[in-house]
Amino acid sequence: MSRKSILQVALDFVDMHRALGCAREAVAGGVDWIEAGTPLIKAEGLNAIRELHKAFPKHVIVADMKTMDAGRAEVEIAAKAGAKVVHVLGAASDSTIAECVEAAKNYGAEVIVDMIEVKDPVKRAKEVEKLGVNYIGIHTPIDEQMKGKEPFEMLRKVVSVVSIPVAVAGGINSENVVEAVKAGASIIIAGGSITKSKDAKKAASEIKKAMLSLKKVDSKFFKRVGEEDILKVLSLVSTANISDALHRLPCLSGIKPLAPGMRMAGKAVTVRTYPGDWAKPVEAVDIAKPGEIIVIDAGGVAPAVWGELATQSAKRRKLGGLVIDGAIRDSREIVDLKFPAFSRLVTSHAGEPKGFGELNVPVMVGGQKVFPGDWIVGDDDGVMVIPADKAVEFTNRAMDVLEKENRLRKEILEGSTLSSVMDILKWEKK
Repeated sequence: MSRKSILQVALDFVDMHRALGCAREAVAGGVDWIEAGTPLIKAEGLNAIRELHKAFPKHVIVADMKTMDAGRAEVEIAAKAGAKVVHVLGAASDSTIAECVEAAKNYGAEVIVDMIEVKDPVKRAKEVEKLGVNYIGIHTPIDEQMKGKEPFEMLRKVVSVVSIPVAVAGGINSENVVEAVKAGASIIIAGGSITKSKDAKKAASEIKKAMLSLKKVDSKFFKRVGEEDILKVLSLVSTANISDALHRLPCLSGIKPLAPGMRMAGKAVTVRTYPGDWAKPVEAVDIAKPGEIIVIDAGGVAPAVWGELATQSAKRRKLGGLVIDGAIRDSREIVDLKFPAFSRLVTSHAGEPKGFGELNVPVMVGGQKVFPGDWIVGDDDGVMVIPADKAVEFTNRAMDVLEKENRLRKEILEGSTLSSVMDILKWEKK
């Protein structure tokens, strides 16, 4: 199976020139089939299929039409534009799928049925096989990928009950492609791991190598994580990436790093204290675990509730950093200790340890509510908060933003500009 598997690239761009450029790289890296993704077809129409067929006449062009109705008409127009394989949704009626099959036969094309969001893919796969389709597609949608879900368990189940080839899509990279092949996939559909790579040729080549050898090729990017690997990803992404992932959510207002280059990521231990009362902040050091970040609501005013000696304690406990909506002092000493510290104010005078306040309660910091266990990320741009119950999803979305930017940066460095790469004028509101 491993030496017969087909590698397909899904070109989910919205601009034709970018899709063609990436396709050329991917083909050079060993891609067998080229897919005009749904976003590309919606943005460029059937011209996307025509352009790909013209540029790659010897390659199979796949049209991800996601047909739900009017099967005969949609397959006909896709096939006439140059598609050899057309996607129809498994949720479509039997009549629609049967019409797709008949039209495909008339125009020399084939039909793949995509099981995305089908409640019982195993049952539906057996049903559509009887309708004469050529392929079954097991597909974990992007929004589910962001929650750490994978398609491989369902892939194995479907492969075991049908005799036609089965395709798999949904977060495939040079590491997990080995699992996909071993699970019985005949067609490997890779999207972002190729299209968001700085070097699509290299990315495609690595996936193809892993498919053929059944040995993983390490991938720093293009993989989605679960709870256990959140910190690993948050150590790679920026606060700007996270802001984009959280629908342009601003960072904590007024909270800045004590010095350039400071960076931190970890779970929050929260402190509510009164202005100048540094008792609870230093007590938090004793309850915080290694890697955790102390987040202090001190009312946004002076005097300081943290200094060099507290930092020595936190560093000895191997804590991850500090956020104060209030004041800090001994800034030079703290910078020399290389301890990530972010605050609203810097001042020379400290308050008194009176003992008012609470530990590990919800606090307001920088205009946002922070709960114990929320994830905190800080860098030169400020501090972002990721709610604990959304941590897996938004961490993966932040990595997705970083990956896309890597591709855009590559295209700009090759001589373009951001405006040209993104076709800004084309997409401006009219």
